[in-house]
Formats: sequence, C-alpha cells, structure tokens
Amino acid sequence: MKALELISSSTFDFVEKPVPEPGPDDLLVAVRACGICGSDIHGMDGSSGRRIPPLVMGHEAAGTIERCGSNVTNWSEGDRVTFDSTIYCGECDYCRSGRVNLCENREVLGVSTPDFRRQGAFADFVLVPARICHRVPETVPFEEAAFAEPVSVALHAVNRVQIEKGESAVVVGAGLIGLLVVQALRRAGCTNIIAIDLADERLELARQLGASSTLRSDQENILQEIHALTGGEGPEVVMEVVGISPTVELAVNAARKGGRICLVGNLAPSVQFPLQAAVTRELDILGSCAINGEYPDAIAAIAAGEIDVRALTSCVVPLAEGASWFARLHEGDEPLLKVILRPG
Repeated sequence: MKALELISSSTFDFVEKPVPEPGPDDLLVAVRACGICGSDIHGMDGSSGRRIPPLVMGHEAAGTIERCGSNVTNWSEGDRVTFDSTIYCGECDYCRSGRVNLCENREVLGVSTPDFRRQGAFADFVLVPARICHRVPETVPFEEAAFAEPVSVALHAVNRVQIEKGESAVVVGAGLIGLLVVQALRRAGCTNIIAIDLADERLELARQLGASSTLRSDQENILQEIHALTGGEGPEVVMEVVGISPTVELAVNAARKGGRICLVGNLAPSVQFPLQAAVTRELDILGSCAINGEYPDAIAAIAAGEIDVRALTSCVVPLAEGASWFARLHEGDEPLLKVILRPG
C-alpha cells in the first residue's frame, strides 16, 4: 500500500508499505479521506514530542472495511466507517467508569511517543480496533465523515460546560476547533455567542456559522466590549481554544462571576494564569481532553447539517500531494482551515 510517512523532522516520503494484518479484534479499513489536524502540523517538526519519526500520521479519517478480525461479529466487509482517535484499553478504572478519554493506557492513532507508536491513516489502509469504530450513513460523503473526530472534540468540550438554553458564551480562538465549538454552542442552546480571533476572515466565517458577534483580540478595551455584549456582566461560559498565556488570561478575565471556563486549546505546555481573578470571582475551570462517547452525536450532527463541515473544508487533494500541503499549512501564509487527503 502507499503511505505518506514522516521520515524525519518536517520531511515526508510517499512510500510503499505492507498492508497491515488485522488482529482478532481489529478492522482493516480502506481509507477514503483523512484530514490534516493542527496537532500534526505542530508535531511534524518534533516540537511536541508526539510525532517521533518514522511515522504515518493521520487520525481524522473515514473509509470502508476491507477485512475483519476473527473475533469481530458486528461489522462486515464494505461497511462505511469512521473511528475515534483515542485507542483505549477498556480495562482500567477510567475505562470501566466510562471515561475512556482518560484511559491509563491511552494511545492515539497516528501518534508516536517514547511510550507508544500507532501508525495512522495517511495511507491506503489503516488498522484500528473494532471497539473504536462507528458507522457512517450512506448520505454522508467520506470527506465529511472525516470531520467526525474534530466535531466530537468540539462536542465534548461543550458537553463539559453543561450549557443551559439562553446562556451567553465567548469563544477565544476561531480556528477549526473554535469554529466547530461556535456551532456546537449554538446547537446546545446558546443564543449569544461572541467569537474572538486575530484573523478577519475567520471572524467572518464565525458569523456565518452562528456567532452573534465577533471581536479582534488585539483591539483596545476588549473586556469592556465583551461585557457590553453580555449585559454588563460577562458571559456565563468561555471556551478557550488556543492555549497560550494571553488567550487564557483573556478567557479568565472575560467570564462573569460564577462563570464556567473550558480550556480546550493546549498550544503551550504551561501558561501564566490569573489566579486571583479565578478565585475571587469563583470561576469553574474545566479542562477538555479528546472525546468521550460523542462520536454518534457528531455523525448525526454532520448528517443533519446541524454542524456545517463543508464550510470548513479548504480543499480535497490526493494523498500523494500531502507533503506539499503539510509545508503550506506549516508556513501559515494562506487562510487554510482543513485540508483533506484522499488515498488512491
């Protein structure tokens, strides 16, 4: 099979590799579409320590089942499928309590660290445990089904803050996940959503996708603007979807007393934190990690058009051209959101 392999820092090769052999509980999936994730861009140069070469990356994918393992009874060859990025053990205390995203033995598809290596879906075929797979309706194109992973990430983050209908929310960061969070908040019942970013084209897209208003993060008096748009008190909910010190500080200072803040972005491993503001206004600070059961809802939301992923698709290109698109995304000179690679 053909695969796009990271062979050294920021260097790819389009290689021939053996088709993997499914174990008893695995599915061999013929990949039809796989999105390039921001974590792949940040990881390919070695800075994150989670894409140690050689590695076939890719975890936002969909395709058809090519072969089933001997123990698999609820899937058949030809079934349309997508899959979680988290490979959980199902046996540890966290898995048994229903929090599989916190699995003690958690591995991630298309990721390699000193502790594990999982080959991903930038290839003609990928091997995945059957337990992490979900059916894709015939009405959903594979390019849209590949969004099930980032849509699930957004849904999980919004589920963490337990939205009540009519609440207001601020989304700090209007990249791909931030734009999905905007839509997930609207779907959950938020009626006043403020999107914040530095890129005007992303703010315009945020308005198209459900934001009530938008603000540039570099404008003066941004906190006063946020309060003015939320009845003078600030929003009940703030979703921080960047993960650097200035945006975390903005998120904490924007929330009203007793508000909830969900930290979704994690570009930086550590940040400065406005502790006094969080304590004296008794804010609930939540983290959101990956996905915990949101896949069926994500697929349903995509199928129903409740979350628009077509508007976020920058282009669909052959897998063989993947290296050049990784370079373009890494340079960051173009307003690209999601590039989908198509094997075959």
